[in-house]
Amino acid sequence: MPQPPAAESLPVVETFHSLQGEGLHAGRSAFFIRLGGCSVGCSWCDTKHSWPAAVHPQQPLASLNAKARAAAAAGAAFVVVTGGEPLHHDLGPLCQALERSGLPLHLETSGVDPLSGRFSWITLSPKRHRPPTAELLAACHELKVVVHEAADLAFAAAMATQTQTARAGSPGPALLLQPGWECPRGQALAIDYVRRHPHWRLSLQSHKLLGVR
Repeated sequence: MPQPPAAESLPVVETFHSLQGEGLHAGRSAFFIRLGGCSVGCSWCDTKHSWPAAVHPQQPLASLNAKARAAAAAGAAFVVVTGGEPLHHDLGPLCQALERSGLPLHLETSGVDPLSGRFSWITLSPKRHRPPTAELLAACHELKVVVHEAADLAFAAAMATQTQTARAGSPGPALLLQPGWECPRGQALAIDYVRRHPHWRLSLQSHKLLGVR
């Protein structure tokens, strides 16, 4: 059967040049492409406006590449493709277009869909109610679990174990716990867990703490 044509545009919520606020690359200059569409449905999501893909305008891939090139000229160190849930879309054509910008490509995903596109860094943020695929557990460079309650710690430990299984003994990803925003219980749990488990580290939403986009 003939293959469907590659997408020449994607629903885009916003693009902006700022600092990466979370994870191992926190504090670095980055250009963000936030794609529309998400069916994962996290109650604590701070970008719920991104969930319905149809309300966001389609942007040509060539235009996104041009914006990434401009961001590179302005000092961006890499591109972050985020959402929504970006892997609801075939990201292969987007990655091919963005490669012309010369910037490394980073992906932020919950891991519920098959991996598409080529990325130099993949941040997997799995959710208890929609666990990730083994493919993403094997491919991610950092595993970042949001903590609101004790059950999230057990889930984080299980995800870390599953990354090792998925990788067949090869080195695992960096392990990060991130307290839910304005969640004192999650903050206390995450700090205590990291203090007692040295292979984990704490991730903070530094962009929110600093009041930057």
